[in-house]
Amino acid sequence: MKTTMTDLDTNQNDCPFCGDHVEGRIIKEYGTVIGIRDKYPVTAYHTLVLPRRHTPDFFSMTPRERRDAEALILSLKDDILKNDHSVVGFNVGINCGEAAGQTIMHAHVHLIPRRLGDTPNPRGGVRGVIPDKMVY
Repeated sequence: MKTTMTDLDTNQNDCPFCGDHVEGRIIKEYGTVIGIRDKYPVTAYHTLVLPRRHTPDFFSMTPRERRDAEALILSLKDDILKNDHSVVGFNVGINCGEAAGQTIMHAHVHLIPRRLGDTPNPRGGVRGVIPDKMVY
C-alpha cells in the first residue's frame, strides 16, 4: 500500500516527520508506521520507524503502532542485511523526552546497523548515551 500525504497527520506543520516533510523519503511502510532514512545517519542505512500519526514518543504510541513498528523494524533489518553484508549487528533505540536526547517530538525508533570496527570499543552499546557509564 502506497502512503499518500493525506494518510499522514498534516496538523503538525512544524514537525519534520509530518505531512509534506516526509514525502519522497518513505522507503517502506507497514500498517500504521513508515520507515525513512535518518537525515543525519550514525552509520550507512540508519533508519527511522515512525507512526503516521503525530504522537510525542514511544509511550504515547498505540499498541497497534508499537506492533507495526516492531514488524517494520524486523523487515527493514532483513533488507539491510541483504544489501550490506558488512552489517553484523544493530542498535535499536528510542529516545523519550528531551532529557533522554529526543530532539524531534514525534515518536520514532532508530534502527542503526553496526559493522565490525565501526567504533574502537562497542562494549556498552546504548549505555553510551552517558559516556562515563559505557564501560562497566
